[in-house]
Amino acid sequence: MELTTLWFFIVGVLLIGYFVLDGFDFGVGMSLPFLGRDDTDRRLIINTIGPVWDLNETWLIVAGAALFAAFPEWYATMFSGFYLALLVILVALILRGVSFEYRHQGKGAQWTGWFDRFIFWGSVIPPLLWGVAFANLAQGVPIAPLENGGWIYEGTLLTLLNPYSLLGGLTLLLITFTHGLVFVSLKTAGDMRDRARRLATRVGIGAILAGAAFLAWTLVQHRDSDTFWVIALCSALAAAALIGGWVANLLGREGWAFTANAAAIVFALLAVFMSMFPNVMHSSIDPAYSMSISGAASSQKTLELMTWVAGFTMPLVLAYQAWTYWVFRKRLTREAIPAAAH
Repeated sequence: MELTTLWFFIVGVLLIGYFVLDGFDFGVGMSLPFLGRDDTDRRLIINTIGPVWDLNETWLIVAGAALFAAFPEWYATMFSGFYLALLVILVALILRGVSFEYRHQGKGAQWTGWFDRFIFWGSVIPPLLWGVAFANLAQGVPIAPLENGGWIYEGTLLTLLNPYSLLGGLTLLLITFTHGLVFVSLKTAGDMRDRARRLATRVGIGAILAGAAFLAWTLVQHRDSDTFWVIALCSALAAAALIGGWVANLLGREGWAFTANAAAIVFALLAVFMSMFPNVMHSSIDPAYSMSISGAASSQKTLELMTWVAGFTMPLVLAYQAWTYWVFRKRLTREAIPAAAH
């Protein structure tokens, strides 16, 4: 396998890891107004992700750095074309992160209420807009090559808000919401666990329907693609995992439900990445204008150095994150939340 292709899939793995891990963080944040009957409930919900949410977000930083170093043309064209959407995502992530740290430092319900709202909207907006962005990458965007090299995005923000991409945003939003609700039921006991599981059952139905529609639409769009059967296989596995997770949650098997939901995210995003392959950005203006993997990649020496660094550091990162989750594996209860806790 060429290093350009290898790094295309490494970037894909990093982004998939981000959506699997930060995905349930988003879902937990979305659950606050639905599961939090009082401040103790809300503190309990936040504490389920308290030790890990910031570690999960580092996957996005690593993915962005890898994208910048391995595929500078892809990075430049995508970030310039999706600039406003990515800026909104960044602001939402900042407000959400600040709120986790500051909601408990005020005096009064009004202070806490504002930061709870920031957590909710900071958890809703990113998966919605990320879904829109990746759906556009799968479908194709109006890019064209420049005379002096590189590509330029010739659309607007409204160009990105088309029916297919909005369905992609809704799909990722519902899947991450379900993922987070299952995580809350996995990490809590008693009434909170039961309520989270029941809500996950209801939201999961919407996620299954939206996911089926999005994946079917993706297959129709790429029916003439060389990777059609790979896309179809990934789509079928994503659908099976999503349904399996819903059934496991219905039966009260939160661990299996969480694993199945994570698998659904993995296979759904694999379908998206395979719909892009062998390009990193399809051109909706003219297929000849599409940005190929090799055309967007850095030099061979850069990719070789990055491969050695990744081979050494990635196992350490994975081991540390696995250890963190193992240390904080116990369930939480309302009784374990002191009066002055976060």
